[in-house]
Amino acid sequence: MTKAVLSNKNCFLISFFCLVTSLSFLQAQDKKAISDIEKVYLHTDRSIYFMGEDLWYKAYNVRSYNHLLFDNSNILYVELISADSKIIARNKTNLEMGLGNGDFQLQDSLGVKPGVYQLRAYTNWNRNFGEDFVFKKEIQIIDVFESHSKANKSKFELVQNKGGNVGTQNAIKVDFFPEGGSLLENVASVVGFKAVDGNGNPITVTADVFDSDSELVTSFESAHDGMGKFQIIPNQGKKYYAKIKTQSGTVQRTDLPDALKNGYALSFRNFKGRNIIVINTNPETLALSPSEQLTVVCKSRGVTYFETTQTLTESNLSFELAKDKLPEGICQITLYDSGSKPLSERLVYIEKEHDLDVQITTDKATYQPNEKAIINVTSKSKAGLGKSASFSLSVTDRNGVTEEKDDDSTISSYYLMESDIRGKVHNPAYYFDAKNPKRLEHLDNLLLTQGWRDFLWKTAPKINDSVSYIAEKGITISGRVKQLLGDKALVNNTMTLALMNKKHFNIFNAITDSEGGFKFENLMFSGKTGMFLNSRNAKGKFRGELVLDPIEQNPIGISIENKAIHWDITTRMLVDNVYRKFAAFGVKPENILDEVKIVAKKKSLPPVFYGIADNSYIPDESVATFTDIFQLIEQNIPGVVATDDSVRFTRFEGAPLFIIDGFEAIDRGQVSFIQPEDVLKIEAVKGATSAYYGEKAANGIISIFTKANTGQHAKKEVFHSIKKDIEGFYTARTFYVPDPAKPNPELDTQAAVRNTIYWNPYVHPDKEGNSTLNYYNTKVETKVKVALEGITATGIPVVKSIFYTIKK
Repeated sequence: MTKAVLSNKNCFLISFFCLVTSLSFLQAQDKKAISDIEKVYLHTDRSIYFMGEDLWYKAYNVRSYNHLLFDNSNILYVELISADSKIIARNKTNLEMGLGNGDFQLQDSLGVKPGVYQLRAYTNWNRNFGEDFVFKKEIQIIDVFESHSKANKSKFELVQNKGGNVGTQNAIKVDFFPEGGSLLENVASVVGFKAVDGNGNPITVTADVFDSDSELVTSFESAHDGMGKFQIIPNQGKKYYAKIKTQSGTVQRTDLPDALKNGYALSFRNFKGRNIIVINTNPETLALSPSEQLTVVCKSRGVTYFETTQTLTESNLSFELAKDKLPEGICQITLYDSGSKPLSERLVYIEKEHDLDVQITTDKATYQPNEKAIINVTSKSKAGLGKSASFSLSVTDRNGVTEEKDDDSTISSYYLMESDIRGKVHNPAYYFDAKNPKRLEHLDNLLLTQGWRDFLWKTAPKINDSVSYIAEKGITISGRVKQLLGDKALVNNTMTLALMNKKHFNIFNAITDSEGGFKFENLMFSGKTGMFLNSRNAKGKFRGELVLDPIEQNPIGISIENKAIHWDITTRMLVDNVYRKFAAFGVKPENILDEVKIVAKKKSLPPVFYGIADNSYIPDESVATFTDIFQLIEQNIPGVVATDDSVRFTRFEGAPLFIIDGFEAIDRGQVSFIQPEDVLKIEAVKGATSAYYGEKAANGIISIFTKANTGQHAKKEVFHSIKKDIEGFYTARTFYVPDPAKPNPELDTQAAVRNTIYWNPYVHPDKEGNSTLNYYNTKVETKVKVALEGITATGIPVVKSIFYTIKK
């Protein structure tokens, strides 16, 4: 097996990872049974884009149970998927110590059309653990010129005035979720609820709850995004229902779940900062089991952090769950009977205070158009000591949107909540806004409803289970060599692999094993790369048939809902402002010119590995006067003489090595089939050659390039060699920022009105915890958002944002 690494490591990443590794090792000592599951997050510069723009992303890959950056996989597959479930673009992003970055060009010429897309990211190792560990983010791509047309504007106004599809929006659905899983007769229980319209969007409701005798029991109203909770004591033999009313006046009756006659209910309360767990039951259950042994287990991301067994002798029992025993994020509390049967379950969120102070500041509150902005980022302890972290920074034009809160996913909401419960969370960042005093109360409502008894970690596989997908450290090229016209393995054949692109040329060798197998592992190369692979036997002759394994797995199955662009007031305002900005500065639609079709192109010559030729010949009209290929070579390549059935260089006694279109000829008979009129070019090398061709080239090289589709007389099918183009790692582009000292008129015109003003995927504070960035603003008078996301070396996700103004 052959291993090769052809990339440089960033010095900061090495020191950063040393700290991460030591922390991970210490934490893992007590958790040896925990799966090495990866969790991926992508920070993008925005979530709404316009045709012709670029989408920029930074990837964070962490160990799932502690959120420390994880150097497990080095290949991250990032895909842009259209609403009709087609992968429009796919990048193999190189992860180094859990970090990587890349971009997509949102061009019509690349197949991108306006619509709602899914941005998806996963490693090969992720695939062992199911869909829950695949990162997904919804983005919108809008054609600003088309969307601003009168026809589309009228259509938008029609939707706004009529409220869209009245039939589906007036239909409502309200679900009830008893705390712990079930209602219990004669036991006070909290019931969570969630109300949505026919399109699945949260709606505000009020309701009255009645018993089966139509007596009013209690009332409730939604607190946030259609969710809330109320308390009820189900009486023996009674059933309950709610009359629900929406703001539009719709009234609907919905039944509550029936109460159990016997059982146990688990509840959770936060009282004056203390986490209290309560186990409740009724007299009937106590009579059946007067001293039941019940066990409470508290887990977070598959790891058990707390377990206690209690004897229940009364109708309720309570105890405190200390915060220092649990990590930050969602925890699953489960109640088991003496036979380890789960009886009740509750999801709770544990918030912890960290010794961390991350700040972003600008040198000014208001800038002139095109003025240089300076951003200072600090990552320190509360005592002022530097804290190691990796951040990504996005600076964007608000384009007239005055609302400062963006409630889309962030690295905090994703790692601490979204990735641990099923289903889409509406406005996830809302629950992690420290300025919102109600956020934890409303987050608890979310966990009572959407997270109710549906916790993905309950069925998370362990690492000792059989796995189908390996963690990829690099690109692998493998296969086997078998006997031609048979299946017998060719053992001890020498495999030679050459990889060549615009920047690099590398050769690797391997020997086939007892089954004819070969493998080149952990190859690191970027972009479209020419792969040349051949097999030689012990005598140095080309022999056998190559059977190549797939170089990468097929993409995972696609599951995406076909959605239309969400034309709310904010989106329309955004489009109108971008259109006016583009019109004011003369920005034209991307595809203003008619499509140009290329009907033919010159054939590019295949690569060869002998360096610069000593002599070369390109045939002209006189080629028709030659009767065979050897006569053509003798007459046009200096220092070559004819032999009985070939040619040779006068300085050598033996025949040269013949290469046809980049491949070594099987024998001189193959060369003789080439007709002079089918030749594009002939090159000759008389002296020492590259090691790639070995002793075969001791008598020089004659390389012949032929025209395409010259017929079977010119080429024979070759089984012992393979040549093809393969894709390596995606080479991320550098975000362009204008510099008045180095003007670039072609790029500066577009950049002057760019919607993403600045993007930096690698913001790494120094040992003191400081980092300074600078860039030049746009020409537009506007409000600007500076958004910072990232993670510390100790696994704390960070989200910060500030605003400033560009004004003359």
